[in-house]
Amino acid sequence: MSDAWKKRAIVSKVKGQTIGGPGWYSRGYLPHFDAEGQTQTVTFRLFDSMPQGVLDGWREEINSLPKKEYDLERRKRIDAYLDQGYGSCYLRDGRIAEIVQNALLHFDGERYFLHAWVVMPNHVHVLYTPQAGRELSQIAHSWKSYTANACNKALARKGEFWQPEAFDRYIRDERHFANAVSYIENNPIKAGLCDKPEDWRWSSAYSKMLGAQASLPAGLTR
Repeated sequence: MSDAWKKRAIVSKVKGQTIGGPGWYSRGYLPHFDAEGQTQTVTFRLFDSMPQGVLDGWREEINSLPKKEYDLERRKRIDAYLDQGYGSCYLRDGRIAEIVQNALLHFDGERYFLHAWVVMPNHVHVLYTPQAGRELSQIAHSWKSYTANACNKALARKGEFWQPEAFDRYIRDERHFANAVSYIENNPIKAGLCDKPEDWRWSSAYSKMLGAQASLPAGLTR
């Protein structure tokens, strides 16, 4: 990662939070954290990218694990399964991937700061920080709502496009931030889609290769 992009990193200032404390909320699936200025990763996936039966089976297998280990193992299994390219994989279509990527970029530097992203065939990973007065959950909902309508229109279809639940995780420190960027930008390689991160057109790695730079958060300089 170049020095200019390293300077875009906003490290979480929220430490020691407990579930149920300020900023935590639940949509009935997993606990989430939403606070102003909180850098976070989010993954949202196509409606048919993962059969419910698979998730139910994993729940039975790992249900006895402690909460932290359970969440980590579940996330690892989901990520690995998504990379197999299950389902319709509408995002493999360049027109559809471009709609999604453009939606992510549209308010970059205005409502939020994008640090890394990748549009995979059946899911999307984003690392971002909301601007003052903007909530993480509202931003993600806006992305999904707009792109669902636009992508369905482009595909001449109707119905569900994204899975209702998104998977998010707040960034703890600089190391976690760097690991998140690396994971996101190397995801296409891990899935066997390309040889180098910058080869995948629908990603921050490709944009950086082109020399694209987005606005810095207030107080930071290049």
